Amino acid sequence: MTTAAASTTFPAPAVPLQQDAAIIGLVGLAHASSHFSHLLLPLMFPVFIKEFGFSFSELGLLMTVFFVVSGVGQACAGFVVDRLGARPLLFMAMVIFVLACVSASMVTGYTGLVLVAALAGLGNATFHPVDFTILNQRVSAPRLGYAFSAHGLTGNLGWAAAPVYLATMTAAFGWRNAYLGAAVLYALILALLVLKRDKLSTQVAHHARDTGVQAPHAMAFMKLPVVWWCFAFFLLSTMTMAVIQSFSVSILKAMHGVSFEAATLTITGYMLAGALGMFIGGFVAARTPNSDRVVAVCMGAGALLLALCGTGWLGANATMVILASSGFAIGIGGPSRDMMIKKATPKGATGRVYGLVYSGLDTGFAISPLVFGGFMDRGWYGATLIGAAAVLMLSVVAALGVGQRTQR
Repeated sequence: MTTAAASTTFPAPAVPLQQDAAIIGLVGLAHASSHFSHLLLPLMFPVFIKEFGFSFSELGLLMTVFFVVSGVGQACAGFVVDRLGARPLLFMAMVIFVLACVSASMVTGYTGLVLVAALAGLGNATFHPVDFTILNQRVSAPRLGYAFSAHGLTGNLGWAAAPVYLATMTAAFGWRNAYLGAAVLYALILALLVLKRDKLSTQVAHHARDTGVQAPHAMAFMKLPVVWWCFAFFLLSTMTMAVIQSFSVSILKAMHGVSFEAATLTITGYMLAGALGMFIGGFVAARTPNSDRVVAVCMGAGALLLALCGTGWLGANATMVILASSGFAIGIGGPSRDMMIKKATPKGATGRVYGLVYSGLDTGFAISPLVFGGFMDRGWYGATLIGAAAVLMLSVVAALGVGQRTQR
């Protein structure tokens, strides 16, 4: 495929800043609600163990259900977005989140939790093809880099808000009412999106029978090698993120005797550093035409920092600081990553490409605990971080491969 290189100097935006900002804000709010859903179940694992006596293996399987449903659904949702538009699926996703939260408030056993995991995963499935279709179609080109930055930033804020909200509500009103409160939150977000629905409309892809013109087959984009290089990038980079989220607290405690509170604070620092990096990365993405190289440099820097932490050469404090700093390096590359995917996407296939490519994210989250969980079971704590760094370095190769094939 042929894609023109982006210019470093954009023409003046054709739409007012206020309109772009409103669209970016609405999509960002929806994205935050998606990331919030990632933690609806795992944050309550201690409660479920006490309430129902489930094992960690049983509870871990719930997240596998979540990400498998989300990954498969995301790949399929892209086709629906291109055919019906992004807005109907966005509204449907919010309704599903409401149902998932209400169902969670009424569970009486494991089967009910599996249903909640499947519902939440189904709701989460639509967001990347929906969000990026709206942003790419409705936000002016000079502001797309900032839009992608805000999109990633709000996702991190959704992760950060979930523990505070669920812990506070559970302590005050009990876990079942906490889920009902979450359902109310999702309902309020849905009401706002419906009220501002004119800013979320998108054009649909026209097929041959609609126009009388011979068009490529709907699955033709899957023959493009660049699409699968994009998928590989997301799978690899997300495997590293999953290691940090799932195992870094245990690694810090085992390698350096760090307290649970300090180790958890390190993860919070990682997320906040990542959010700051995404903010800065928006300016980088808006001014740099070679998005793949920006991504490669940022992921490479993050990999080196993680590998340094895995050596065990540093003390506890230095390890925590450097581990958190790796989030900043990776975060800077986030908006350029999204710009890289945009440049690799054929016209009229935004939903399908983003749906397939971002399903690599769910795949990475699903398989990483299986791979690196074996490392942790054997006490290979440093090797787990070094292995995660090696996988992240492989994502550098994938990013450069995307750039090379986009230029052809």
